[in-house]
Amino acid sequence: MQLSRATLPPRTFSTPRHTTHYLESGPHDGPLMILLHGWPELGLIWRAQMEAFAADGWRCVAPDMRGYGGSSAPAAINAYTHEQIVADMAELHDHLGGEPAVWVGHDWGSVVTGALAAHEPRRCRGVVLVSVPYLPTANALPTLVPLVDRTIYPADDYPDGQWDYYCWYNTQFETAVADLDVDKAASLASIFRSGGPGSVGKPAANATVTRKGGRFGLAHRAPPTEPDPALWPAADFVELVRMFEGQGFRAPCAWYLNDDANIAYARKAPDGGRLSQPVLFVNGDYDQMNSIIGNRYGDPMRAACADLSVRSLAGAHWLPLECKAELTGAIRAWLHAKNLQA
Repeated sequence: MQLSRATLPPRTFSTPRHTTHYLESGPHDGPLMILLHGWPELGLIWRAQMEAFAADGWRCVAPDMRGYGGSSAPAAINAYTHEQIVADMAELHDHLGGEPAVWVGHDWGSVVTGALAAHEPRRCRGVVLVSVPYLPTANALPTLVPLVDRTIYPADDYPDGQWDYYCWYNTQFETAVADLDVDKAASLASIFRSGGPGSVGKPAANATVTRKGGRFGLAHRAPPTEPDPALWPAADFVELVRMFEGQGFRAPCAWYLNDDANIAYARKAPDGGRLSQPVLFVNGDYDQMNSIIGNRYGDPMRAACADLSVRSLAGAHWLPLECKAELTGAIRAWLHAKNLQA
């Protein structure tokens, strides 16, 4: 572990309700930047950005989210609601001093960042959402499916569009988890792949999980796959696999099973969930799941953000890994434009 995290010292913070393992870099008295990962990641996904912003004078903190890495992984499915996870982050933020921070999220981390900004606005100087846009009514199947681009996903062939895999979790959870757990290293290597322009406008593989009988079809396991060396640094990928060998995919996948609770929580946000802080959304132009270009997927975010900036990068979904320097540059330019720099 020390090899892969040598420049990102690990810390642990515990309360009676939760333990959060996190990485930290930069001056202790610098302005606070908290970076939240998504599925199936660790705080390590932010290595390049943390090292760059620490050099700029930021105090950078990247937790392993609930169910991941060295953080608590409760057995109960309802332990993975947005309300519980936002509470984890609020406790961590208090532990770090509680000064308003710039919060950066990717994938499900973007969802948590948006929810925290809506429910706990005093904690946020600025908000960066990478790959997954903010939905004030919650990131949940009932709010996602109506926004599906039906020119790519005709309703007769793809009733749930690219979110078919999300439905699979909700109907075949044990099978979905078991398939991923058979060979965790191969599963992770197969998930973290770069994208390109050839995928634009074509249905995503995640749209056919139900008809295939699972993410990996009837094989029910990932094919032998070598990790993409352009994405994870080799030692970090080893650490990612090691953590998943210990915890498995069950807790990370449980994040998909709390739609009703997450919608109810979103309805409690002040001002209908409208975000008053400066918000940057970073879009992956080749992201078949989450791009907001040429469709209505970004419309709720545009309506809910008082100060929204959008930047597109030539990458797919794994922008913190695919576009390490470009993502850092986009965030850095936005921080300067909004006078939020260290």
